[in-house]
Amino acid sequence: MLASCSGDKTVRIWEQRPSGSWACKAILEDTHNRTVRSCAWSPDGKLLATASFDATTAIWEHVGGDYDCIATLEGHENEVKSVSWSASGSLLATCGRDKSVWIWEMQPGNEFECVSVLQGHTQDVKMVQWHPFYDVLVSVSYDNTIKVWAEEGDSDDWHCVRTLGEANSGHSSTVWALSFDSRGDRMVTCSDDLTLKIWDTSNDPSQTVGDNDRPWSHLCTLSGYHDRTVFSVHWSREGVIASGAADDAIRLFVESKDYSVDGLSYRMLLKKEKAHDMDVNSVQWSPKEPRLLASASDDGTIKIWELIEVSQ
Repeated sequence: MLASCSGDKTVRIWEQRPSGSWACKAILEDTHNRTVRSCAWSPDGKLLATASFDATTAIWEHVGGDYDCIATLEGHENEVKSVSWSASGSLLATCGRDKSVWIWEMQPGNEFECVSVLQGHTQDVKMVQWHPFYDVLVSVSYDNTIKVWAEEGDSDDWHCVRTLGEANSGHSSTVWALSFDSRGDRMVTCSDDLTLKIWDTSNDPSQTVGDNDRPWSHLCTLSGYHDRTVFSVHWSREGVIASGAADDAIRLFVESKDYSVDGLSYRMLLKKEKAHDMDVNSVQWSPKEPRLLASASDDGTIKIWELIEVSQ
């Protein structure tokens, strides 16, 4: 099952047929009245969250063969750019052009309560993503920074525990997206500066006590592979990083086994020039079939790719 969203104000649900082809099984419409910018399945696959430029986030429940809108989350001043579920499915994060990040808690009866509004970015927040194991949230922004948010003790107060900017070997322009590897030990980010950056995220940043405080840090930078803005990046369960960019291309990267003098390095596994006719604005690996990659573009199409072999 694949969900896609679009400037046509709809969300489409796609299902793979036994023959291997994909068919549109449902169109979710008449709820958002502007572009739907982001969609995300809950961990159990029963709920779908959709974020729109109409300043709302809708929650859809899969009942039988239908999808019902069971909640509409309001609070952002304008465009909502991204939505993400925590690993437990109990928390939902949204972010928007109003420079804020909102954390919502799911209550009994499909109610959602805003538990925190995080003000730290100075510009449009492009994406939010939860760590796969910790209740730690990461946001990336037009202000060129990556911010890491965690709960303060047992309270519902969330605060920024780390800002990764240019001073920390971070990006020099808008950060568009991020993704964690399957273990949560590493994070990849991509940017308007044409680079991808790999970060060490192996410790829980909410547990910063004395000598154990080893903050998330930069490991390496991948540059020279895209010549226009890198809009999307996603890490597969098999350790393959996919990137999509405004040069209409998709690139795949894997960790290099030949460690350089500087330590960790990554190499390009595959490049697909003209993967689409226009900007590639989203790439996403299948969680169940780790060699299936979906890409979405400004050309109005979604393409499904299969990685046949990963050479070591």
